[in-house]
Amino acid sequence: MNTYDNSVVGTMIGLSLVLAGAVGWSRPNGQDSDSPSPVEEVDLQRYTGLWYEIAKIPNRFQKKCAAGTTAFYSLREDGKVSVVNRCLDEGGKTVRAVGLAKVVDAASNARLKVSFVNVLGVRLFWGDYWIIGLEEDYEYAIVGHPKRDYGWILARSPQLTPEKLEDIHERLLSQGYDPDDFVLTPQTAE
Repeated sequence: MNTYDNSVVGTMIGLSLVLAGAVGWSRPNGQDSDSPSPVEEVDLQRYTGLWYEIAKIPNRFQKKCAAGTTAFYSLREDGKVSVVNRCLDEGGKTVRAVGLAKVVDAASNARLKVSFVNVLGVRLFWGDYWIIGLEEDYEYAIVGHPKRDYGWILARSPQLTPEKLEDIHERLLSQGYDPDDFVLTPQTAE
């Protein structure tokens, strides 16, 4: 298994690190007026566990990821969330990035910041991770960014039904995303 060094981890978000934050005029909750809307409430205990990346907007952070991208979230005692992202590179080797997420909107738990860069115990480059779609049973989630530069579709299983994908398509449109920007991630059952 390959483990990224700090310079590579700084460029790998593996689903959730976005280096640029929202800029410009903000609403009181820190959200731009034309940003996607986070869901009303996220139960972080239910959100923890393994998620499969179903699709993403291609980005430079995941260039090495060819297939099998997953994220594993676990709650820490301090209220933060440990993040372990994995994928397979073109040669079939596992690539791993370890990060930390913190809630920035405690009223909903739907807006978080994530960092995959840890230098001498200091977290650098916190990026926005907004949960903008979440099925009631937590079978799938849509993760976005205030500027819509990034986006991920996550699911509890490696595949979703066509009906679920259509529901996600509609949710993406309602959030101002172009669903055609999302590229399916090859997955294999574990």
